[in-house]
Amino acid sequence: MESNIFHLQYAIDTFYFLVCGALVMWMAAGFAMLESGLVRAKNTTEILTKNVALFAISCIMYLVCGYAIMYGGSIFLSGIADVDTTAVLGEFASRDGGFEGGSIYSGASDFFFQVVFVATAMSIVSGAVAERMKLWAFLVFAVFMTGFIYPLEGAWTWGGASVFGMYTLGDLGFSDFAGSGIVHLAGATAALAGVLLLGSRKGKYGPNGEIRAFPGANLPLATLGTFILWMGWFGFNGGSVLKLGDIASANSVAMVFLNTNTAAAGGAVAALITARLMFGKADLTMLLNGALAGLVVITAEPSTPSALTATLFGAFGGVLVVLSIVTMDKLRIDDPVGAISVHGVCGLLGLLLVPVTNSDVSFSGQIIGAITIFVWVFVASLVVWGILKAVMGLRVSEEEEYEGVDLSECGMEAYPEFVSGKQ
Repeated sequence: MESNIFHLQYAIDTFYFLVCGALVMWMAAGFAMLESGLVRAKNTTEILTKNVALFAISCIMYLVCGYAIMYGGSIFLSGIADVDTTAVLGEFASRDGGFEGGSIYSGASDFFFQVVFVATAMSIVSGAVAERMKLWAFLVFAVFMTGFIYPLEGAWTWGGASVFGMYTLGDLGFSDFAGSGIVHLAGATAALAGVLLLGSRKGKYGPNGEIRAFPGANLPLATLGTFILWMGWFGFNGGSVLKLGDIASANSVAMVFLNTNTAAAGGAVAALITARLMFGKADLTMLLNGALAGLVVITAEPSTPSALTATLFGAFGGVLVVLSIVTMDKLRIDDPVGAISVHGVCGLLGLLLVPVTNSDVSFSGQIIGAITIFVWVFVASLVVWGILKAVMGLRVSEEEEYEGVDLSECGMEAYPEFVSGKQ
């Protein structure tokens, strides 16, 4: 009987990992649609190429070395292994109540769930450097980001390793449930390093401080992308419970789903109202980014807040993301899709809000964790971007940027029936 119960829990927890991983994988489609909707038509094919290619590169690099760096093992072969069922069955049989205790699942399902997270972090970079970066420079950076930079900071956080042998973030009271800092802040930080070296798009900022809007080519597509990301986030946060096979875990999963959804709603409404007050109009792009901001904020801790508190947390993110996007433009940090504000600024906010509802977490631990992630990813990314700039160049020529990187980088246009608008 105990053996049958063990096999049932093993199947449930493994299946839950796989389904949630599939939902997170679908977020890749959301990023592709969101970014292709927010860039100009002449740059659509290239942004789609980047999103598909970066996902494939992420999967390969995390398999080759990333997973091993993050969770231990051989450097060049992650050695993904399934659970030793004989050993775990003995541990399972000693539990009170059978299902109570840690999750048990296939090692391959764990890898699958982890690899789609690293692809998410890399997707954040794609939109921020859009419309002027060389495709192959971006793809080479993806190799280093997904194979080394992200896995090392992941080892210090979810992997429990000490930071360069100095301190353990967990011992300092740091917690990041599903990755507001580990995934989102890290991706935005890598993007910021690239944007600073890359510079702004031609004509974005005038000589007298003017900020010129470059409207996206397909707002229906951007809206679809946002809804896909909203849906995929249920797997992102829900899967991070890591278990489904008992009543307590099932209740936790349900609460995480509820809080994830309501935080997005709070972020969307708050951003819409903030934009109306600041600009006098309902700004769709701010509404979309507000929903994503709410999702990023709640990702750090979606299990302990009440639904109302989660809504308020999301609303804080919705207000902050509008203010941040405006501020980034004033600082001449050109981010076509607002990725640095959504994932970086709001990722930091999410980390700082965790101690409000989780008494086991300290503000100092969250601050030290955020600084550790930011400094490592920024410095490492800046070095990689700098080498790429010196060796192969980061930016397309002024003529290629004017014509659109679709033609210069991919040799085809996404909308060939229409004449590309030149700005």
